[in-house]
Parts: sequence; C-alpha cells; structure tokens
Amino acid sequence: MSWFNRRLFLTSILSLATLSACGFTPVYGPGGSAEGLRGSVTVAAPSDANSYVLVQRLEERLGRNLSAPYELNYTITTRSEGVGVTPRQEITRTQILGAISFSVVSNATGEVVEEGSVSNFTSYSTEGSTVSTASVERDAQRRLMVMLADMMVTRFIATYQGWDA
Repeated sequence: MSWFNRRLFLTSILSLATLSACGFTPVYGPGGSAEGLRGSVTVAAPSDANSYVLVQRLEERLGRNLSAPYELNYTITTRSEGVGVTPRQEITRTQILGAISFSVVSNATGEVVEEGSVSNFTSYSTEGSTVSTASVERDAQRRLMVMLADMMVTRFIATYQGWDA
C-alpha cells in the first residue's frame, strides 16, 4: 500500500466516524438532560469528617452556589463489620457499609423535588500497625463517601428534568 493510499484510508475512517456519531449530547451541555443542574444545588453544611468529604465531592461535581434554587439535605449512616477472620478469631479485614438518605428541596416552593437513598460498601485490611490501620480506615471512609456522592449525582442527572423550580 502506498503512502497516499494510507492517508486516504485514514481520512475516510475519520470522516466515517464523524458522520456516524452516536447522537448523544453532553449531559451538562446545551440540550443535555442536566444542562441547568450545575450550580443549582446548595449542599447542607458538613458536621463531621464523612460529611465533609461528601460535601466536597458533591460541590466538585455540582458546583458551589450558596443562593441556588435547590437545597440538598442528607443523613449519613455507616457501620463496620469484620469480614476476614483467621482460625484464631482475629479480624484481618473490615468492611464499611454506608448509606445516605437525601432530599432535594425547592427554595421557591419548599417542596421536595427529589428524595431517596444510596448505599455502597468498601473494605480495608486491619493487618499492620495501629497507625497504618487507622490510615487505611480513614482512606476507606473517604472512598465510600466519594462513591456515595457520585451515586447521588448520577441520580440527580437522571431526574433533573423533572424538578420544577
């Protein structure tokens, strides 16, 4: 195959890919299902380390606007349970289960426009020093809050067109 034919082949592949685009629009872009979502939700202030990480992630994804038309209220629950046990009954792995119940309230009407809950889990190894175990536990808590925040944002993106401001 000559160099000219390779260029023609690559150009035709590129133009075919452009012409046969999938038809999806960016979710936050013009005409997207969540076009006005970014910057339209004020998240309730954090009260502990978990809620701080949750609020930080939600504001990364949704933007921060203290005078937004909607307010997000939430309740975080977590519990830990040992899942890796040695024959001598020593726990070597701990699982953290987390759930968030939330409601999005319209500031204009006071009505709840979206409510629900999300849940997920993560785990960490308890083998090692006290300091390393405390560090990996904090990291697992952080990962869990980020996962739950991302799940909430996904749900908001899917339902945002149904919210009435």
